[in-house]
Amino acid sequence: MEICMIGTGYVGLVTGACFAEMGHHVWCVDLDQGKINNLRSEILPIYEPGLKELVVKNSREGRLSFTTDTKTGLEQALFCFIAVGTPPCEDGSADLSYIFNVAAEIGQWMNGYLIVVIKSTVPVGTIEKVKDVIKSELNSRGKEELAFDIASNPEFLKEGTAVEDFMVPDRIVIGTDNEQTAQLMKQLYQPVVGSQSRILNMDIKSAQITKYAANAMLATRISFMNEIAGLCDKVGGNIDHIRVGIGVDGRIGNQFLYAGAGYGGSCFPKDVKELVHTGQKNGLEMNIANAVHKVNERQKYVLVEMIQKRFGENLLGKKFGIWGLAFKAQTDDMREAPSLVILRSLIQMGARIIAYDPEAMEQAKICFKEYDQQIKYVDNMMEAIHEVDALVLITEWQQFRQPDFAEMMQHMKQSLIFDGRNQYDPVHMKNLGFEYYCIGRNGYGK
Repeated sequence: MEICMIGTGYVGLVTGACFAEMGHHVWCVDLDQGKINNLRSEILPIYEPGLKELVVKNSREGRLSFTTDTKTGLEQALFCFIAVGTPPCEDGSADLSYIFNVAAEIGQWMNGYLIVVIKSTVPVGTIEKVKDVIKSELNSRGKEELAFDIASNPEFLKEGTAVEDFMVPDRIVIGTDNEQTAQLMKQLYQPVVGSQSRILNMDIKSAQITKYAANAMLATRISFMNEIAGLCDKVGGNIDHIRVGIGVDGRIGNQFLYAGAGYGGSCFPKDVKELVHTGQKNGLEMNIANAVHKVNERQKYVLVEMIQKRFGENLLGKKFGIWGLAFKAQTDDMREAPSLVILRSLIQMGARIIAYDPEAMEQAKICFKEYDQQIKYVDNMMEAIHEVDALVLITEWQQFRQPDFAEMMQHMKQSLIFDGRNQYDPVHMKNLGFEYYCIGRNGYGK
């Protein structure tokens, strides 16, 4: 099948490359000429395990093409996927301007029957507006006879495992009221599903809410565990024991129960805020979602508060080594990352920073460009802790999990660790001679 994929970010590029790997021909369209030139030269705009290999292979074999011209992308397409960003506005609502701009271009250039598929995460009511925009453009061209249908197909890709998530999905949600469109969508996805049971057909509004509900539910689990971790630090419990104790309950399960320095990324923060906004717009207070967001924003300051308690509020002359800058491991994504709050807070109190992340350094330099004099970026994890007053571990990269602790002690001015991802055992660290602070386990082993 011929596919036009508009948007070459995490969702669009992964989806386009994976569809090409399945044998379809895909045109990936993006307005950014520099990004398109780089993709043609096999330079990717993002880091995602396994993605570059797919892009290179399918580009060379002629199934994956890149252009800035929407007309070219649409020329032979049966499906047009919209996978552009919907960043949050100041009031928490999703900025849909990119969606509507794409809809206008589709109306301007489509030349035959087309199934327009919204892959971007959008609030209820958006698809009706997209349909109106396309119809308006067709009318202005005198092409009212051109037929199209529109469907919601929310993505459930996790950064760091996005290619695997696409190729081995736990479910594919298709929102449409048109049976023919549903059947064509099923055919499109059939190569990656073992049975039709993984394809969930539903109405458009339910499909849109499903995406928001899924992300809000996962974010709720994280914020809830972070609140329980705070209680543990007050009364002396161990959040790891509690996680196991509740996770074995089949009604709860063990995923997304890890306490830490807060969640980030492009999905959870944005989608929780949009859910709150949608509720308010319709006269409904989304109290749980609102609390989830507030807990997470507070959680990003937990390590800062621990450091303040240990060193005081004046950090002039203090130097901190940072392990991890991205919002999670296996990505270079800095959007809403806890490191943004933590590093800025430490710098504002006078600290100097030595930072290392396996993939996110270039993105971090952009995010922290106003702090060029206060942050030094280094090429390896041990260099990041040379002569530091403390290590602050923010991202749970695999290489941080079993470091050479004896070598660390030789590098550090003080054997002091603030662990925002609970990578190490508190008792073991105490026995090694480290002063160790973590999330929800600070009373354990005393």
